[in-house]
Amino acid sequence: MSVKSKSLPKERKTSLGNAIIIGAVLAVVGFIAGLNAPAMINWLAPYFGGKSYVKSDIDWSVLDTVYEKLINYYDGEISKTDVIEGAKKGLTEALGDPYTSYMDAETAKDFLAELHGEIDSAGIGVEMGLRDGYVRVLRTLPDNPARAAGILAGDILYKVDGEEIWDLSVDEVAQKVRGERGSEVTITVVRDGEELSFTMKRDTINNVSAYTEYDGQTAIITITRFDNDTGRIVKNEVNENFDSHNVNKVILDLRGNGGGYVSAAQELLSLWVDGDTILIQKSKHERDSSLSTTSGRARLAGIKTIVLVDGSTASASEIVAGALQDYEKATILGEKTYGKGVVQNMFELSGSTILKVTTASWYTPLGRSINKTGIEPDVEVKRSYDDINNMVDPQMDAAKNM
Repeated sequence: MSVKSKSLPKERKTSLGNAIIIGAVLAVVGFIAGLNAPAMINWLAPYFGGKSYVKSDIDWSVLDTVYEKLINYYDGEISKTDVIEGAKKGLTEALGDPYTSYMDAETAKDFLAELHGEIDSAGIGVEMGLRDGYVRVLRTLPDNPARAAGILAGDILYKVDGEEIWDLSVDEVAQKVRGERGSEVTITVVRDGEELSFTMKRDTINNVSAYTEYDGQTAIITITRFDNDTGRIVKNEVNENFDSHNVNKVILDLRGNGGGYVSAAQELLSLWVDGDTILIQKSKHERDSSLSTTSGRARLAGIKTIVLVDGSTASASEIVAGALQDYEKATILGEKTYGKGVVQNMFELSGSTILKVTTASWYTPLGRSINKTGIEPDVEVKRSYDDINNMVDPQMDAAKNM
């Protein structure tokens, strides 16, 4: 049996003249590429899944002119630090995006502490959110000063110690409300068009991100926010205690949950969704991408699940509700969600400040955009502020009876 030998590639011959020409062309191209490397990288980045960066094209000299007029004519003291901080806030506010914001060092510290449930300063025990153009009390926490004083869900936060705060952001209002443990604070709210003032002492607030209660064989998982440890807390509960309670139904309570880390929502969803896409992300600056759960961990995939939502269910909470609805893993019960279908990234700046920027929009696994529209529940059940304040819960009752 004969074996044919592989033919060797033909020898390529290049004349000295051609080599000189090719070398010269490559040198010129390399020189041009070197001078324009940032521009070429920006141009090529999107094709390789990267991000292109645009340099500022604004003439900032007009701001110098304004500042020069101020320091020469303003009849008062001017703090350069305050001017710079104000300019940073003004840049983000000019976008008209309620989710893009600049936080000074103190606000950034409180924001991160609240996100992780590690608030050093004391508070009054309210969850608040922007509703109808005002920062309102979404609910008061049990065994905390606000509830004892008489503040109710639905109240508009109007003043703190006589200072009007109704036009501030949620983060700024929260900062005003907090203070040293035991210190006295007077909160003025607007309720049914009437101003009401409540004086109380701040206290340490305990607010875990997730906890589980049992009603017979029904597990009620309440998630107040999506923190780094939220998924782990719920998974540990499922693995350690569900069998002993013979759990055959789960009620996942996402009401009043304004969101948090998308990675925490991803980890939680892995209990129901086995290795599939949970969201699609689109941005003008980067290529479309998707996020999936880890396969082989969907222990609750076959368990009857009802998800409770309301008008304060937002962001990462809507990612969870939307994915479970698309895959028909759960029945969504309650009221239409808030409708925050955008993603924010946090950039740490100098001086311990933070720039929070809307960087993309997200869509449910079936490609639904919920931004400004929210998620419609499969079963609509209303719960009024009066119900909340009187500890009446028709939504939970309906979920238990399903």
